[in-house]
Order: sequence, then structure tokens, then C-alpha cells
Amino acid sequence: MIVMIKFQELRVGDYLIADNDGDKKQGEVTDLNGNEKQVCVNTGAQDFWYETEQLSPIPLDEGQLMKLKFHKQENDDGTVKYMKGAFRMMLPAKNDFSKFEIWYRDEHRQILHPINVHQLQNHFYEMTKVHLNGESFD
Repeated sequence: MIVMIKFQELRVGDYLIADNDGDKKQGEVTDLNGNEKQVCVNTGAQDFWYETEQLSPIPLDEGQLMKLKFHKQENDDGTVKYMKGAFRMMLPAKNDFSKFEIWYRDEHRQILHPINVHQLQNHFYEMTKVHLNGESFD
């Protein structure tokens, strides 16, 4: 099943997968063209403009959280907490990203379905006013 990314979900700094005629690479959104609904993505070499049909989300999992420099804490009750600065994410069980809780200071959010990396980045930004990327700010 191909998952489409909605243009209005995307922000500069979001990570996704860009498909250039079958050559799929993970990249970072560097610019958005709202008039044409095009997304500029840097996949490591240079920036290219893509249509949203050429973009796909990166499913959120532990490997992605480690790339984003989260710290992991396995708890005695089987829950798993991921931390980056004052931002927290609590999974009900190891590798269970089907539903979880995120919080930052006094703001708590319940995520009731699996999400993708760019969606976590957007929650993180809305809550912290800082872009979530591979740089650490602990």
C-alpha cells in the first residue's frame, strides 16, 4: 500500500523518502512551494523539487528515534520511555508504536495510532518550538 503525504502536513526540516524514478532516498525538506504543491528535498547530494506523489513517509520506529538522538529507558513494568531534552515519549511495550503518549513540560498528547517520522517532528515542533532532527540538545 502506498501512503500519500498530505502537502499541508509538511514543514521545512521534516524527514521523508523521495522517489526519483525508482531511486528512493531519505531526505530532508528544505523548501515548500504552496502554489505548485511541490516540495524541495535534500537527499545528501543536492536539493531537488518533488511532487507529493514522489514522496513517502518514514514509519516511526526505534531505529528512527536513535537517529534522532533519543535516549531509551526500559522500565520494569515493560513500558519504554524515549527522551530528548525535556521531551518524553512513553510506549506501552517494547517496539509497540501502535499507540503512545508524548509530553513536554505541562503538555501531554495521546497518539492513538502509528505515526510517521515527519508527524512526530511536527508534534515535537508544536510542543517545543524546536525542530526535531539528528542534533542533540540534552
